[in-house]
Amino acid sequence: MGRQPIFDVQGDVIAYELLFRGSVDAVAAGRQDTFATSTVMVNAFTEFGIREVAGDRLCFINLTREFLIGEIALPFGPEQVVLEVLETVRMDDEVVAGVTALAEAGYRIALDDFVWGSGHEVLFSLASYVKLDLLDGDLSRLDEVVAACRQYPNIKIVAERLETEEQLAIAERYGMELRQGYALSHPQVLTVASLSPSRLRRLELVGALSAEEPDVQKIVSIIASDPPLSLRVLRASNSVAAGHQNRVSSVRQAVVMVGLPSIRQWALLMVLDDAGTTSEEHMLGVLTRARLCENISTWFGASSDGAFMAGVISGVAQLLQIDPISMIEQFPLAPAIVAALTDGSGRLGRVLRAVDSYEKGEFGTFDLAGQYMDAVRWSTLALSHSKLAAV
Repeated sequence: MGRQPIFDVQGDVIAYELLFRGSVDAVAAGRQDTFATSTVMVNAFTEFGIREVAGDRLCFINLTREFLIGEIALPFGPEQVVLEVLETVRMDDEVVAGVTALAEAGYRIALDDFVWGSGHEVLFSLASYVKLDLLDGDLSRLDEVVAACRQYPNIKIVAERLETEEQLAIAERYGMELRQGYALSHPQVLTVASLSPSRLRRLELVGALSAEEPDVQKIVSIIASDPPLSLRVLRASNSVAAGHQNRVSSVRQAVVMVGLPSIRQWALLMVLDDAGTTSEEHMLGVLTRARLCENISTWFGASSDGAFMAGVISGVAQLLQIDPISMIEQFPLAPAIVAALTDGSGRLGRVLRAVDSYEKGEFGTFDLAGQYMDAVRWSTLALSHSKLAAV
């Protein structure tokens, strides 16, 4: 994913525009913009974590028509995002109504690559930002455009595609409040090691969430049986955790925190974002570890749900060959899980140490053979059920 800073007149970064970086060759031409937008959203909120991407700054995200009119719902709140209306979106009553609803819900609106006479000026009363292209835009009408923007005190002008000193001078001369472009900073490409949830599991989750009366236990079971999907839900819960005193100690708690409507919206975006796969063998290994942690949790007086979650996070970290400590800040985890993953302390830490020893062949005091075989059977069954449910 790309991230390009947006600066104020003092040169401080006040926001980032999030940019798609990847291949759309396999995506139908008419769906490429929607695919790119979905991928950016999923990556920002559920792969990286929005706080990892932007800290407490705003994020500008391009929206296509489907999102603007509500055909595809936004799974995140308005607190940290600015929704960009792409210049390619044809303006009509449906789009105006959709943008009005988004603005009334508290979302900030930006008009991207604004061109006078395009019809997008009808959104001036709703917009917080108007972005003007000073590289390829029509500068002959700049006086007219800026004057029109200044009639709306709520609008800040973003001078974009600044590449020369001359363009910077134009932005300065017109008092454009925000600036973006290569002359100030090139986009930064962000990468993170990750696993993609099973496409079958995502489809099964969408089906379970679409039931007239969704079965919460079934939804939790689907999410828990796919470690990458569990981590995505955890990261999504992190974006709303600020308003909660309790930290997450189970998949069920994360689902409740995010809420079924938002889980449904994220699941739909993840189906659109179908760019990667994870091998069944990898998933079987992580699930077996998590289940084994759950199976022996009572031996140490630990929470079974917490043990399962600690097993998932540590298992994925092993698979990606990264330190689980580097993943902790991405999730609103309960202190007991953090302590277990950080230094192996507490009851959950003893669970992880026992499982680590068994996986290394250091059987020690505990004979985990029976619990391990149960974990293998459960994991194999969970994966096979996901296949059958999607047929």
